Amino acid sequence: MTQRLTTDQLRSFLEAAAGDVEGVDDENAFLDSDFDSLGYDSLALLETGSQIERLLGVRLADEVLSESPTPRALLAAVNGDQARDQVA
Repeated sequence: MTQRLTTDQLRSFLEAAAGDVEGVDDENAFLDSDFDSLGYDSLALLETGSQIERLLGVRLADEVLSESPTPRALLAAVNGDQARDQVA
C-alpha cells in the first residue's frame, strides 16, 4: 500500500520551502486558500513537489503542481491514482 500525503506533511513542506503562513490557523481555510494568497510561489511549490516525491517514492506528473491551485487540490491530486507513477 502506498503512503498518502497528509495535510500536516504538506503544510510542513510548504513552510520549509517558503516560511510559515500568517493568519491561517484553521485547517479548512489553509486547504481552500490559493497558494498565491498563502504566500507560496512557483519555486516553493517545486521544492514542495520534490519533498513529496522523496517522501512518497513517486514521480508527480508535471501538471500536478501547476494545475493545483490550493493545498486541498494538491492533496487530492497527489493522493489520487492518476497523478503519479511509482519510482522504480
